[in-house]
Amino acid sequence: MEKPVKVKILDNEYLIRSEEEDIEEVLKIAEYVNDKVKEVNEGSEGLTEKKTAILAALYIASDYFHVLKERDALVADIRERSGALIRNIDSLMR
Repeated sequence: MEKPVKVKILDNEYLIRSEEEDIEEVLKIAEYVNDKVKEVNEGSEGLTEKKTAILAALYIASDYFHVLKERDALVADIRERSGALIRNIDSLMR
């Protein structure tokens, strides 16, 4: 069942619809976004709200792509290691 969750980003409150089991995740995401917006605000005074939001979105996207790159490297490493294990097992079974 969907339930509205109130989150605060800087001084603005937003109602986000979420499944009950996802409420904690929505709150964590809102906290993360709020931290990024604050980071932009502290580092660049005088920006409009729109520019602050865009810079925060770019920082968040950068974090996201960094995690994707790490995940891809991890998956490649797992594939390589599992392939080596399979080859070792095959050679021992012959």
